Amino acid sequence: MRYFARRGGLFLITLWAALTVNFAIPRLMPGSEAQAVLATFRGVNPAAAHALELEFGLNVHQALLTSYVQYLGHCLTGQFGTTAQGVSVGHQIVSTMPWTIGLVGVTTVIAFVIGTVVGILSAWWRGGRLDALLPPLLFIVSTVPMFFIGLLLIYLFAIKLNWLPLGGNYDTGATANFSASFIWDVLKHALLPGLSLVVVTSGLWVYSMRNNMVTTIAEDYVKMARAKGLSSTRIMFDYAARNAVLPNLTGFAMQLGYVLGGAIVIEYLFSYPGLGYQFYTATTDHDLPLMQGLFLFYTLAVLVCVLLADIATAILDPRTREA
Repeated sequence: MRYFARRGGLFLITLWAALTVNFAIPRLMPGSEAQAVLATFRGVNPAAAHALELEFGLNVHQALLTSYVQYLGHCLTGQFGTTAQGVSVGHQIVSTMPWTIGLVGVTTVIAFVIGTVVGILSAWWRGGRLDALLPPLLFIVSTVPMFFIGLLLIYLFAIKLNWLPLGGNYDTGATANFSASFIWDVLKHALLPGLSLVVVTSGLWVYSMRNNMVTTIAEDYVKMARAKGLSSTRIMFDYAARNAVLPNLTGFAMQLGYVLGGAIVIEYLFSYPGLGYQFYTATTDHDLPLMQGLFLFYTLAVLVCVLLADIATAILDPRTREA
């Protein structure tokens, strides 16, 4: 229990630090987001600028400590303000969140599974054709920028072959429902952006899993399993892979931040209406409340995944609780 309490305490401290940074950044930047928004207009009444500052939570006439306590209270109650379009930030995030979770969540799991399986097999049969071909190929592809992979896929499958749509989340005019035709329409639109993420991120897991497997295979308990005459498949997965995958669980959670960052580019490239696309439009529109809300969502998503990975590691390997 002490291990889980320490992890929970670290989670809360990190979350508080993220909230504090999110509060401080707009107040430390030169100028004002309210002035940046109003700069596109002429002859604006100063009262309008003050009202916009209040809407953004940047009341310069209020004591800093009071503003900070008020800001923390709003975050705890989910009151992140309103967007430049007059919509609640919380409602905007909740309405677009399923698209990003469906895209980023599924592709991250698929990439992790592909990289892990390839790493296991290449380490088990190291020196063979699979070990000489797939790991270097996936690693090389992972160094290519996501937007370049996305552009190649658009040119090949959407323009030249005309098999898949250019972008969006479903056809214009379609009604959202749970019918088979609509689900297939959504999957078709998500295939190219999802494939872009999988192609780039799967190679990041290959070498780490391969190296863990090579080290684990040399352990005494694996040699003992061989001496008992157990099948190669059982030794590979139940003895070697089960222990070799543990260090990658935390890395899997940490990579979520990288994937979410790449999803901003991919969602913009494919005009996919997820949180990444919302973050881009919020930046270009100087929509400070939406930017702050999305920043907190990304931070909270990474922290929760890291916490869950720590809990899963502690359950799978009780030795980690002693640290």
